[in-house]
Amino acid sequence: MTTTAVRELRAAPHRGGEVLNERFRVAPRQGENPPRAEDTSRVGIMRRIAAARLKYCGLEALHEDVMLIVSELLTNAVLHSGTTHISLIITVEDESLRIAVGDGMPGCAAPRHVDGDAESGRGLALVEYLVQENGGTWGTSDAGATTWCRLNVPTREGP
Repeated sequence: MTTTAVRELRAAPHRGGEVLNERFRVAPRQGENPPRAEDTSRVGIMRRIAAARLKYCGLEALHEDVMLIVSELLTNAVLHSGTTHISLIITVEDESLRIAVGDGMPGCAAPRHVDGDAESGRGLALVEYLVQENGGTWGTSDAGATTWCRLNVPTREGP
């Protein structure tokens, strides 16, 4: 198969199935101590993996929004869950991209109202905004152990 043929195969967005399914270990946080550097660096690693998979699957149009959503959901799991394993699963189902971050720890993720001086607390509000802008939905499942969102997959324009 020629390079041009491979590019043409990838030009049409992936329309069904798994895009990414990764699970990684983290150390549970101890009290108010910050997470370990190697655990927080996983967020960037997972962003790069997700970006590569989106490109490979022809879903570059969603790149910026997905990168921010992946960052926010993974960071929340690292900072707030107290878990030892975090998963990131991205799939395409029914013309929508589903992003799910699971930490196995029940709880309710909800956007917080923060003042202008707050240094954190805006992540889920950003996720909610991006999801709405893309005509999608978001929520939690498994008693809050998984936070997920759906974004509409843009239709391909032109030849």
